[in-house]
Amino acid sequence: MPPISVIIDTDPGQDDAVAIALAVASPDDFEILGLTIVAGNVPLALTVDNGRKVLELCGRPDIPVYAGADRPLLEALVTAEHVHGETGLNGIDLPEPTVPVAAGHAVDFIIETVMSRPEGTVTLCALGPLTNIAIALAREPRIAARIPRIVLMGGAMSEGGNITPAAEFNIYVDPQAAALVFAAGIPLVVLPLDVTHKAATTPARIERFRALPNRCGPAFAGLLDFAKRFDEEKYGTTGGPLHDPMTVAWMLRPEIFSGREVNIAIETASPLTRGMTVVDWWKVTDRPVNALFIRDLDDDAFYDLLVERFAALP
Repeated sequence: MPPISVIIDTDPGQDDAVAIALAVASPDDFEILGLTIVAGNVPLALTVDNGRKVLELCGRPDIPVYAGADRPLLEALVTAEHVHGETGLNGIDLPEPTVPVAAGHAVDFIIETVMSRPEGTVTLCALGPLTNIAIALAREPRIAARIPRIVLMGGAMSEGGNITPAAEFNIYVDPQAAALVFAAGIPLVVLPLDVTHKAATTPARIERFRALPNRCGPAFAGLLDFAKRFDEEKYGTTGGPLHDPMTVAWMLRPEIFSGREVNIAIETASPLTRGMTVVDWWKVTDRPVNALFIRDLDDDAFYDLLVERFAALP
């Protein structure tokens, strides 16, 4: 099969970096058209630099990086330095990126790319708040019918929230954007906390990255070592969840995941449950299906895939 043409919309923290690297390490499977960057884990200036740093680390400085929205549609920006560190990529010292940020706005790049390429050929992989994608849909509604699928990390059902009791971070940061995207009629694949919490970054798994005889393996081991310390303290677990790479892994190996077609609605009005993903798992409403909601995976196969692909990186 030809590679999937994909735009990765992201707010690079440690787990975004792993997701980007997994896509880069799979050149037979993905044509990465560009990274579109949004504020989220840290402010936009840092997420833009982090995207460039990760691509240069992985030997792909040719992939363009576009700066996008620096704040949510309506809410004040909430960031997560308490999780990712002040840079968003704490755990490793990477040199300042050398390749300039691509000219133009991320939203314009999404619109122009989707409209100029054949219908149904540009997949969006969303790893952060959905602000860029929502603005693109609002500015050019015709792209909705041309996007075959959005594969996104966000939301939760049985796991509750990780930024509030009710909400997962990516959806919470810009619930209005999420509501627009979820209502756009584009097929969605949602990788929520329900599945990401089932694949912990245990010390043994991190050591598999550290043992790789390249620069990327040990570098990403350092990122994962830093990222897990917050979740270990929070959840009382050994290791922490590895959220964003599951989007790319699902596109590569959907057979190692399982879920259900459901309706998901986004709460935007309540201050108590802002950003909650209301998942109609048992079909108790007449709301139409709008997403494949993933709840389980073969976690060993997931890490086998990561290590196998990372071995091909520089």
